[in-house]
Amino acid sequence: MSSGRISDGREVQIPLQQVAPSLVSPLSCSPTFTPPSFRTASHWPLCELPPPQGVPAGFLPLLGGFRDHFVETPEAKYRCLDCGLVLCHPRQTECGHRFCQSCINKILSGPNPTCPTDKEPLFKDKIFKDVCCHREIMALKVFCRSEANGCQEQMSLQQIPDHLNVCPFYEVPCPLGKCKERMMRKEIPDHLTWKCKHRETSCEFCMAKMPLTELQLSSHQHDCPKAQVSCVFQRYGCTFKALNQDMRQHDSTFAAEHLRMMVTRNCLLENKVEDVKEELVERYKVLPALSSRLSELENQNNELRDKNRQTEQKLVTMQKLMSSHSEKLLELELELRSLRALRDEVESLRGALDGVRTRLGTLEQGGRCGTGSTHTLATLETQVGRHDNMLSVHEIRLADMDLRFQVLETASYNGTLIWKIRDYKRRKQEAVAGKTLSLYSQPFYTGYFGYKMCARVYLNGDGMGKGSHLSLFFVVMRGEYDALLPWPFKQKVTLMLMDQGPSRKHLGDAFKPDPNSSSFRRPAAEMNIASGCPLFVSQNLLETGSYIKDDTIFIKVGVRPPGPGSEPLRDISILSLNKRIWFLFSLSSALVLAQH
Repeated sequence: MSSGRISDGREVQIPLQQVAPSLVSPLSCSPTFTPPSFRTASHWPLCELPPPQGVPAGFLPLLGGFRDHFVETPEAKYRCLDCGLVLCHPRQTECGHRFCQSCINKILSGPNPTCPTDKEPLFKDKIFKDVCCHREIMALKVFCRSEANGCQEQMSLQQIPDHLNVCPFYEVPCPLGKCKERMMRKEIPDHLTWKCKHRETSCEFCMAKMPLTELQLSSHQHDCPKAQVSCVFQRYGCTFKALNQDMRQHDSTFAAEHLRMMVTRNCLLENKVEDVKEELVERYKVLPALSSRLSELENQNNELRDKNRQTEQKLVTMQKLMSSHSEKLLELELELRSLRALRDEVESLRGALDGVRTRLGTLEQGGRCGTGSTHTLATLETQVGRHDNMLSVHEIRLADMDLRFQVLETASYNGTLIWKIRDYKRRKQEAVAGKTLSLYSQPFYTGYFGYKMCARVYLNGDGMGKGSHLSLFFVVMRGEYDALLPWPFKQKVTLMLMDQGPSRKHLGDAFKPDPNSSSFRRPAAEMNIASGCPLFVSQNLLETGSYIKDDTIFIKVGVRPPGPGSEPLRDISILSLNKRIWFLFSLSSALVLAQH
């Protein structure tokens, strides 16, 4: 068997005695020869030329030249100048070039054929057979076409057909004809003995010979008179077994018994069907309750998902706040380091003062004894004055740091201010008397690097609301990061008086900043002009409702409206801040004692 190429370019396996084969192994090309470029196989006509005398049918390739594996690389003169293979039916042109018969036919089938090598015009009547070249090619040594299967024989190209007829490695079809498998010739005995599905075998009962497939399909066992079979009513309870030839008599004799078995089995099946029906009815009764329970579980699952989503959102917000407060803690750590340096300096001053007191006591004793020195006393008095001045400077610095700690503790970085105003009655009386007309809140921010803002309140009113209303205003302050923020300020502002009663009927107003107002431009001074509501809430409503409790009111200012159904998040308190402030007060007290 060998491979051939059909008109669509595919390689196919063709039996040696049916069609001319192509070759299995590719040619080894000469170093001085370059094969021509690839040509589409669908353009090549089938070779319909009869083989020459002395060459067996099925030996020549369909198209092109020989593809056998030659022992030695063929010379260039034996190669077709069109397909690049060893010449098959060599033809020589008038210009002296050689081509395969199928290749030259393809060239001549086109319009105005020319030689591919020198472009000389070609004429069919001037092309002749090269018998000498054909004889030399058929004498070339090649390997067996079954070399891939393990055959190592070498022979001339002319001897290939005779060798393939006896080669043990040559692939052949199953000799029985019905089997579609192919195998090497040496594997035929094993295939016919063990592997072929159509091999001949004998019935174990009647010893008749038949193909294995017929025996496996049970068609023979059904008809074999010597076969041992069971009664066809075995599924209904009949246990009779006998030869096939005796089974017909059993069927006729026990027909009534077989019918009784079928009736019994049918009754059992009907009872089972009734039981199944009753069970299904009971289950159908439970289905509505299960359906309602499933609906409840789905609703609970949806609620849990919503709660989980809200929790995740709060967690993200808390993480942001924690990040901002971590930066605040870092600032506090830096402040504490400076305070430690001050403490060390105060301790040194205290030691110096103790030394001065000791020297003063000694001088006083010496003065009483007449041994003092006026010059030494003047020097000591100068040193004491210098130390007093240094203590005053440190007290001012400590007071400034104490104020900064208080601001950091109450500052908000989420755009929301909760302002607690204590001693409402006293502060309002001071406003009525003109002592303190307005109060400023601590600063708050839209973010750690955001806008800096505060609130301003007139407890006795301002402008149109003076004497009758509480006036509330919003102030944009100058911050450290104003150069990085967009101006003018455009975020919506909400002002609110918090109801401390159970009804929580907060009073509020909101406004959108006017971009043309100077109140919302980038501050040039410490803070811009306040903007808000002179008639925010009447004093009668304020003092008769539940807005004042324990002589305290709460005012809320936000630069964005709070989300529906959610309360504003409080700033995370810094647990160690009170200890640090206590340390500041202790240090201040120590300085005062040292001064005295």
